[in-house]
Amino acid sequence: MRIVPYPHPVLRHVSKPIKRFDADLREKIRQMFDLMYEAEGVGLAANQVDLPLRLFIVNLKADPKKGEEFVFLNPVITRPKGNAEQEEGCLSLPGVRGKVKRPEKVLLTAYMSNGKEYEAEVDGLMARVVQHELDHLDGVLFPDRMSDTAKADIAEEIEEFEFDFLSRRNSGELPSDAEIAAQIAEWETKYC
Repeated sequence: MRIVPYPHPVLRHVSKPIKRFDADLREKIRQMFDLMYEAEGVGLAANQVDLPLRLFIVNLKADPKKGEEFVFLNPVITRPKGNAEQEEGCLSLPGVRGKVKRPEKVLLTAYMSNGKEYEAEVDGLMARVVQHELDHLDGVLFPDRMSDTAKADIAEEIEEFEFDFLSRRNSGELPSDAEIAAQIAEWETKYC
């Protein structure tokens, strides 16, 4: 398992709700936490590790010894309140940062890995992280939410990711779109 780089097609795939949770998926989630901590991230969506499933993980301290680990399955956000602009980054676009406007508070409803429902009004960093990760599950990346002038500021960095991805794909290092689609279908058949 690895964090897939932009513009990997799975990052634009709208994830389907999970209907089945088993030991294999629990192990994948553990691996996701390991990758997130290694990359010093505070959140990671399943499609960022090539899993087209509606789940993401969060630890606001980016450290397994600190903070609380959250696993959110089939998350839904409602009741947005306020508006704040802050800088964001993404583990699938390492080194790229930009300002994004998002609601300051949201109501998050999801299932936890133990099958219990979670519902909480979240604000601050938690609100920003869950909105960012839920965007991933809908195939939306943070630059999509930036102003046109802010996007222009990072255009060269984005082009470098696109060029690198194309080069790696042409060398056979990365799978074709057809192979990716087959893998997505396999995961969805198993869990959705």
